[in-house]
Amino acid sequence: MQGFSAAQGLAAPHGASDAELLAALARKDGDAFSRLMQRHYPMVYRVAWRLRASEAEDVAQETFLKLWRDPSQVREASALRGWLAKVAGNLMMDRFRKSQSVEELDQAEAVADSRALADDDLARRQAGASVDAAIAELPERQRLALTLVHFEQFSNAAAADAMDLSVDGLESLLARARRSLKEKLLTQRESLFACLSPERA
Repeated sequence: MQGFSAAQGLAAPHGASDAELLAALARKDGDAFSRLMQRHYPMVYRVAWRLRASEAEDVAQETFLKLWRDPSQVREASALRGWLAKVAGNLMMDRFRKSQSVEELDQAEAVADSRALADDDLARRQAGASVDAAIAELPERQRLALTLVHFEQFSNAAAADAMDLSVDGLESLLARARRSLKEKLLTQRESLFACLSPERA
């Protein structure tokens, strides 16, 4: 990403907390920004990838660009993770609204390993790809709620805050998402259980 350069003066110490790094970032400390990005980029990318894999990289970078431009948007360091997830989710929702094309999402290819896989590993990956594909068919807000709570381990309260919802509203989204997934995967239940069973020969 262009435009990020370390500012003159004292850099943030190694092992610094998010609060220390955000304070340094307010002075346009490029090293602090790099460390925040290294620390939180994987989570932001995963959230974006769950919503639309083909645009995850662009959305993740745009999310951090917003942080670089105005770190004061994060009022408390403890809220940084939720703020990043919220920005990434909103950016992707904006792309959904602007896009008129049908999304082509091949989750199996996205997680494929180029190495030869044993039969069991391949079966497990195929089962995981089936679940990912079912999640990809959920409405965007249900998908985001499911991603934050089940994949990124946000509490319901933190996920609700990141999505500008009440906890009840979030739980309603989660309930609808789980119900939809259950219906989508019902016909594949036996094959999925067979693939994922630890006793599979």
